[in-house]
Amino acid sequence: MVDKQAIQKATAHFGTVLQQQLERVERLTQAQPWLDFTKVKPIVIGVLGGDGIGPTITNEAQRVLERLLRSEVQAGKVQFRVIEGLTIENRAALLQAIPDRVKEEIAQCHVTLKGPTHTPEQGDSWPNIESANVAMRKEFDLFANVRPVRMPQEGIDWIFFRENTEDLYAVGSQGVNVTPDLAIDFRVITTPGTLRIVEAAFDHAKRTGRSKVTVVTKANIVKTTDGKFLNLAREVAARYPGIELDSWYVDIMAANLINPLRRKEFQVLVLPNLYGDILTDEAAQIQGGVGTAGSANIGKRHAMFEAIHGTAPRMVTQGRAQYADPSSVLRAGAMLLEHIGYTALGQRLHRALDICGQYERKVVMTGRDTGATSQQFGDYLMDAVSDASLDRRWEAATQAH
Repeated sequence: MVDKQAIQKATAHFGTVLQQQLERVERLTQAQPWLDFTKVKPIVIGVLGGDGIGPTITNEAQRVLERLLRSEVQAGKVQFRVIEGLTIENRAALLQAIPDRVKEEIAQCHVTLKGPTHTPEQGDSWPNIESANVAMRKEFDLFANVRPVRMPQEGIDWIFFRENTEDLYAVGSQGVNVTPDLAIDFRVITTPGTLRIVEAAFDHAKRTGRSKVTVVTKANIVKTTDGKFLNLAREVAARYPGIELDSWYVDIMAANLINPLRRKEFQVLVLPNLYGDILTDEAAQIQGGVGTAGSANIGKRHAMFEAIHGTAPRMVTQGRAQYADPSSVLRAGAMLLEHIGYTALGQRLHRALDICGQYERKVVMTGRDTGATSQQFGDYLMDAVSDASLDRRWEAATQAH
């Protein structure tokens, strides 16, 4: 027998979610200018260690960035600020995805470098609080999740633009158990939210001289929301003559990324939130593992740069945190440098990571005492970054491979 009371309760809950999202759409239509970093002094870089191996690897990234930006810090152009308190213990105790004090400190920074944070799952020992990442993206409107994957020796130079504030993740903690046998979650795709991520992808393609943008959906099955995303991508593409719009379904795209005959064709990819989360992890694994890939979360006024992997609690409980590979958050640090206007330094760090992590590999990370510690890899990387012959080393290494 149909439980009418359960339907009424679920309908009321759905109405609340709809109201919240309609108010959000209204806010999105109010255009905001991009922050001009050439007019900011000092540029404040917040550093958030996070959980698990986060503090270990983030410390190495901060150390490298401080080396690269030493003269800028001394000149008062850049300032580093360590922000404590974005830990699962503190968030759980306060029942807040981002504690209020931490949120206030983040708001005082222009960009943040962040270690991984733990997100409670159904049935674990932590209370059901929202992901700190999701909350930060929504709070500071970090709508573009940008993830590059570079393997020059394989002809791979991808950059993914993943929509960051909508889709299933937008209201992921607001689903409803209608009855013990029926659970419903909600998916959100909006016109302004889609337009700005697709425009960001096409703007990047135009700015960097790329000729193709690939949109990834499942619009043949999920016709309403994915259909909207695809149709809006077509509208944007019409305003960018000379840049081809390529469209693939997410399942075959997952196969194409590991197809050596096809994958060299992709350049810039734009995706809704969930598909982007999954495919960028696959792409990172192709590059060498999620520990090698960084991520940018970009909004018009704030940006957050982070490792794309999790907190690796097993490494911590087994006493192996000091052997965690910092490459992912270091890649994020290179993207941070590029975002705040230090493009040459960012490119230098990218090349040093290519050399140290993919080509020379004189210091090897294994995640155990059979390999190097995070600090030893950081030292190796700083030697490479400081080497006047870095560009020649990189060119020789890529040609040799």
